[in-house]
Amino acid sequence: MSAPALGARLASWFRLSHLASGFIAVLVGYTSSVAIVFQAATAAGAQDAQLASWLWALGIGMGITCIGLSLAWRAPVLTAWSTPGAALLATSLGDIGLAQSIGVFMASSVLITLCGITGWFQKLMDWVPRHLASAMLAGILLRFGMDLFTSMRTQAGLVLVMFVVFLLARRLLPRYSVPLALFAGMVGAALQGSLSLRGLDWTPAHPVWMAPAFSLSAFIGVAIPLFIVTMTSQNIPGLAVLRANGYHQVPASPVISWTGLTGILLAPFGGFAYNLAAITAAICMSPDADPDTRERYKASVWAGVFYLLTGIFGATVIALFAAFPHELVAAIAGLALLGTLSTSIHDSLQAPEHRDAALVTFLATASGMSLLGIGSAFWGLVLGGVCHWMLRKKAA
Repeated sequence: MSAPALGARLASWFRLSHLASGFIAVLVGYTSSVAIVFQAATAAGAQDAQLASWLWALGIGMGITCIGLSLAWRAPVLTAWSTPGAALLATSLGDIGLAQSIGVFMASSVLITLCGITGWFQKLMDWVPRHLASAMLAGILLRFGMDLFTSMRTQAGLVLVMFVVFLLARRLLPRYSVPLALFAGMVGAALQGSLSLRGLDWTPAHPVWMAPAFSLSAFIGVAIPLFIVTMTSQNIPGLAVLRANGYHQVPASPVISWTGLTGILLAPFGGFAYNLAAITAAICMSPDADPDTRERYKASVWAGVFYLLTGIFGATVIALFAAFPHELVAAIAGLALLGTLSTSIHDSLQAPEHRDAALVTFLATASGMSLLGIGSAFWGLVLGGVCHWMLRKKAA
């Protein structure tokens, strides 16, 4: 390979749109739910050093899986911790202690691994029609699009500046519209005095081994619910997002198996659950990440790099993310997801004969309903699937 060709190939890995999309995905993921992870660790009885180990394990696990899976299939495969799982743990670990909590993490990860190895998950996802997957994704993202404008109630000036910069860049520099909006927001927040980076201590986190203990009651009462919540509320929507964006080359079973194996290995250090991301993954699959769908995997690789940094520096990076005003995070998430949201709505309603089923899926998902402890994304697919089946039978 010639020197100019090698230079161009290396430069393609450092495009601002890839870096910004990866950073925004991690920023949104951490700021939206890291407090729930703190609550779960506290409920389990983790001390400060053990809490830092939890953050180390989560960051390292998500970073390795993001980078490895994205490179393996040349697709934006973004992983995350299970936010519904963390919420479940925050209310369930207080009675079993830290050792049995670690045993719960390992048992749930074993179930996830078996689910991938047996091929059951692949068969289920092959059944999901594309228009339902797109409708579910649109329902998931609707709240983030709306938050862009509801955040103006408390920070109108800051959000409006970001919105105007985004629109101007959309006309003049479309590839850099989201990074420029993020930069404008950071400058605006700094000028307002709402972005404070003082007092950050860049001390690396260290893994702490926490020996597991197992009990049948903890397995039935916590491990199985954690497995169900992670699969239904995270992995099903996560793979549906990949399918909705055309990344059919990503096989369900190996991806799920690798996230499960990662959980088994890192559970003793606090890695409670690893799964496919849905909302933050959509940021890396957006046209703003790269107009070429074949190049968007590089945004997920960069997200993996940022995940690794969050793991290495643990709570310090969490404090950095916490320094961003809530309105700034809400606004940049909404702007970054506009393209994906519009594409999802278009794809879900494109075929007239499928619009009713797609609309049911979209509305049920966007409603935020929860039944039997399972979130709306899963029930949106179920109700939309029933509608799709019944109307197809009727038409036949």
